[in-house]
Order: sequence, then C-alpha cells, then structure tokens
Amino acid sequence: MRSVYRPAFGKVLAALVAVVCAVGLVVISAHDGVPGFARSAPWLLLAAGAAWALFWRPEVVVDDAGVHLANVLRTVDLPWPSIQRIDTKWALALTTRYGTYTAWAAPAPSRWAHRDLSPGDLRHLPESTYGAGASIRPGDSPHSPSGQAALAVRRRWEELRDAGHLDDPRLEFDRPPVTWHRTTIAAAVVLVVLGVLAALV
Repeated sequence: MRSVYRPAFGKVLAALVAVVCAVGLVVISAHDGVPGFARSAPWLLLAAGAAWALFWRPEVVVDDAGVHLANVLRTVDLPWPSIQRIDTKWALALTTRYGTYTAWAAPAPSRWAHRDLSPGDLRHLPESTYGAGASIRPGDSPHSPSGQAALAVRRRWEELRDAGHLDDPRLEFDRPPVTWHRTTIAAAVVLVVLGVLAALV
C-alpha cells in the first residue's frame, strides 16, 4: 500500500507564484518587447521553478519498502528497519540508524494549533504519538502536514514492530539510498547563467 503526503497549501502557493510570473512576463514583453523578454524570462522562470521545487514537488511517500522523503534537492529512501524514532517538533523528522532526516513537505504548525483540536482528535492515535500524560505535540495534530505524515508512518511502523519484523533489523546499505534532483539543479544553474548573460548584453 502506497500513501503520498503533500500539503495542499504548498501546491496553491506554487501555482500562484507561477501565475504571477507568467503575468509579469507578458506585461514586460508587451512594454519592452523582445529585449525585455530576454532580460526577464530567465529570472521569472527561475522564480516559478523555485516555487515548484520548494512547495509543489516535496512529498512524503509511505509504502511497503519504507519512507521516502522527497525534499527540495534530493529524495532519501529510509527502509523500515532503519527507523528508530518519529518526531514532529519542527517538522516530520525520522531518527534512523543512518542519522536524522527531515521532511520538507511536512512542517509542524505553531503551538497554537492545539486550540483547534477536539478531544476526539486525540483518540485512537498510534501509541508512539503520545508523550507524558497522553499529551501530543502540535506537530502531531492530525490536521497538520507533519501530523498527517507522522500518523501514516507511525501506523505502519508500529504494525511492523508489533508483528516482530523489526526485532532484528538488518540494513542492506551502509547509507540510505539518495537520489539527487539533477534536472532541477541543472535547470536552476542554466537559468541563472542565462539571466546574467542577458543582463550583460
């Protein structure tokens, strides 16, 4: 079973930035013609691309193999046997035998988020969610990006733990598999270079 978590607000924000950049490009081109288009297009495309990379693409994927954190510049694959602790103080953070990895797509809300919780929201959460006195952090709220992602990770992790599949964890790799987003990085570099060249011409 595969679950994907990506905040809707991030997608809306990325779309708004793209629209603003597109309108700006049309206005500049209409006013300054081809020279204006050449000077502004790389930077406006860079802004729209940055918004996509920062707010649209990042996601947390939970499947049978483990948890996959797709962040801005890279995706880290964390197998279930490597995961030792799930935290949501600042964002969803997984403490593993490889180290601690944070999900860009699952930020924690402010501490005021507790005000929006009802007693029903605090029931039937995974055991590892609760702290002292059956309390939870704002980042564990099921209404928050970090809480939604953590809920899916904890449920699957506890199922595997309780079934004994994590009793003798063995890791296939010395380091977690990492995939760098080379296309995103290369596109950003090319647009910066084009922008600088256009300004110098």
